[in-house]
Amino acid sequence: MPDPLPMTTPISVAGGGSWGTALAHLLAARGHQVTLWLRDAAVAHAVNTRHENPRYLPGFALAPGLRASTDPAVLERDLLVLAVPSQQLRSWLLAHKAHFRPGLVLVNAAKGLETGSLAPCSTVAAEALAGLHPRYAVLSGPSFAAEVLQGLPTAVVLAAREESLGRSLREIFSGATFRCYSSTDVIGVEMGGALKNVMAIAAGVSDGLNLGHNSRAALITRGLAEMSRLGVACGARERTFMGLSGLGDLTLTCTGDLSRNRQVGLRLGRGERLEEITGSLGMVAEGVKTTAAVHELAARLNVDAPLTAAVHQILYQGRPAREVVKSLMARTLREE
Repeated sequence: MPDPLPMTTPISVAGGGSWGTALAHLLAARGHQVTLWLRDAAVAHAVNTRHENPRYLPGFALAPGLRASTDPAVLERDLLVLAVPSQQLRSWLLAHKAHFRPGLVLVNAAKGLETGSLAPCSTVAAEALAGLHPRYAVLSGPSFAAEVLQGLPTAVVLAAREESLGRSLREIFSGATFRCYSSTDVIGVEMGGALKNVMAIAAGVSDGLNLGHNSRAALITRGLAEMSRLGVACGARERTFMGLSGLGDLTLTCTGDLSRNRQVGLRLGRGERLEEITGSLGMVAEGVKTTAAVHELAARLNVDAPLTAAVHQILYQGRPAREVVKSLMARTLREE
């Protein structure tokens, strides 16, 4: 069994978006040696000189000890946090594979399923880094980047198949305002993080149509049931969906206006076109492409997923949202 990670392990964080920056700040503020790898030299300069990410988190002060670089050599560490969008993960890993150490620890913080393969990020990483035998973990849960940077209390889950790795990582990430629980249900935590984004779009559509609090509560409840069915069909543990990466993250993204996926749904419900919405966001809303993957996965596994199907109709078939809602309400009655 590999040795646990020492608390002094230098850390690289790949991805200079809002979540990658927040995690890098969090770890640096905890006293870890952290380098944020990003593509934009101007943003790297701002992080190093002004302690700010002006593109994704303007106005938020970052830990003075945090360093940023565009040099891929900084990826040559034993602990790498991945904050790369799930649809770009495979190509990014393949492009930078030469810089990764055998047996490195990967902590993935992206949420989604890869379109085409329908694979979770754990499978993508294992396939892309075949031969390097990475030790994989996933960090997920209800966690807006801005609130983490503000030091507001946050709780998440870190899942790793190696129980000892999960224990080591939760110690590295946890602090006074950021609490990590560990789990060995990697697929359950990954599926919760991916599927809740689809439900957040649905909840946003409901609110954009002004359908009221009753509708939102119903969507969250039935969305959780759908997430659990799909997750269990993929090998997850049902109880994982009652935890932070399931119910916790679902509640946050369906009700919090900082959620990009909820914002997509809100604007769809108000009549905007998807192309206009995604073009103006400035950041990736993982749920848009994940909806296509989840819809296909549910069909492949023969799992009933009416909410996913409804979101898919709105996103990809151009069906009016109000018609979709009427169809959902007219479905055959059944036991809960």
